[in-house]
Amino acid sequence: MSEHIHKSTYSPEPRDIIFTIPNALSLLRIISIPIVAWLISRHSMIVALIVFAFSAITDFLDGTLARKLNQVSKLGQILDPCADRLLIFCTILALGVAGIIPWWIFIVVVARDVIMGIEILWLAQYGYGPLPVHFVGKAATALLMISMVALVVADIGIGAPSRILHLFALAVGIWGVVLYCLAGFIYLCQGSGVIRKELRARKEARR
Repeated sequence: MSEHIHKSTYSPEPRDIIFTIPNALSLLRIISIPIVAWLISRHSMIVALIVFAFSAITDFLDGTLARKLNQVSKLGQILDPCADRLLIFCTILALGVAGIIPWWIFIVVVARDVIMGIEILWLAQYGYGPLPVHFVGKAATALLMISMVALVVADIGIGAPSRILHLFALAVGIWGVVLYCLAGFIYLCQGSGVIRKELRARKEARR
């Protein structure tokens, strides 16, 4: 961990605004997520894919519009990652309920996110925001998203092609879970380094 890292690296200074187009899109995305999960749990896969596509479009638009319209906000920086975590959580839960994936995947993902939530609260005690997203975390999220969509599509089909797609999607999902946990370990190491640096600085300041 570089000694030149400043708090602003981890907590950028967005505008303190609430009512923006990106925030509205993020809220719509969050509202759509339980609907996707409910549809998957009932094996209504075609409709689930349509709502999933809507969620993906709003995910793209909220970040793009926030930058182009200069509407990056504190609320938006909270809503966007929360929506990602909620989508993964709800979809994996629904796939487990539907009997499409083994339950251990859901348990591992939830345990990882609980630990990350504790770390965020820990960092907040020292005035730091969430850590910047690591490329391993981005790769893990991408693999999980691809896996979830492919599992839904596989459940629609019948015969050998759907079974092959299911196995492929499950393999991709397992790799996604592995990277998801690896990213969590990286975030823990980064967070610990930041806190150690902060404690040393405070100790030096008291001398």
